Amino acid sequence: MRLFVTGASGFIGSAIVKKLQARGVDVLGLARSDASAEKLQRQGVQVIRGDLEDIASLRSAVEQSDGVIHAGYIHDFSRMDHAAAIDQQAILAMGEVLAGSNRPLVVTTGTALVSPGRLAVEQTKPVSGGHPRSDSNIAALALADKGVRVSLVRLPPTVHGAGDHGFVPMIINMAREKGAAVYIGDGSNRWPAVHRDDAAELFCLAAEHAEAGTILHAIQEEGIAFRQIAETIGTGLSLPVKSLTLEEAKEWLGWMAFFASVDNPASSEWTRQTFNWQPIGPGLLQDMREAGYFSR
Repeated sequence: MRLFVTGASGFIGSAIVKKLQARGVDVLGLARSDASAEKLQRQGVQVIRGDLEDIASLRSAVEQSDGVIHAGYIHDFSRMDHAAAIDQQAILAMGEVLAGSNRPLVVTTGTALVSPGRLAVEQTKPVSGGHPRSDSNIAALALADKGVRVSLVRLPPTVHGAGDHGFVPMIINMAREKGAAVYIGDGSNRWPAVHRDDAAELFCLAAEHAEAGTILHAIQEEGIAFRQIAETIGTGLSLPVKSLTLEEAKEWLGWMAFFASVDNPASSEWTRQTFNWQPIGPGLLQDMREAGYFSR
């Protein structure tokens, strides 16, 4: 079996590649830069040069593959509409090649805006008009009607592990620069979390077994109070921990204030039961203490 992986050299994508290769799967990986290409070559991945805007490269890679795991995304939070539009264009282009084949297309998305303040579950469908990425998800799921075995894997706000460069390291760096770890209000808003190796395993299971139109949740911990995250940062950096109002947080954290304030408990009960997915990695707070988050 041969699968095409976008984002193959990234934090999550590289873990997916490792899991696929352990299963005996040949991997084609999309590489935008020479550094990414060299990294993939060292992993034994067949390199496809291009990016998510290079439709010809995407089509060519899919034509050579038995399916796709789409783990790439342009994480430019200053241009979310632009990033989401490129994502949708890439999904549709790959879906056109897969149409009528029942080959898998596993698409990455997130839990953060599924049902803020309420437990997010797999049965909740994306709704147009919300986050810009929602329309990409809707377009992806519609490919099920065209003979594509499409599925969505929703990730929590933090996918953690050694080498993480996502939201938690960003918040740690802000605390280091400004001299305090912060949370908003009473800090009771919740972030779900998953270790990247467990998330990677679920992507593989989705490619192997998910039926068309399935939504899976890569959630190891349903909801960690953000205050606990801030307190762990404070301890790790030997800094004070303090509460901010939302307006103060916008000054302190910038665009990250929105994510730091979101209440996003999320369940993976259905995913675990349906795919026999059993996360085994350390939890977020343990990983922060033990995986080098404070030594950078």
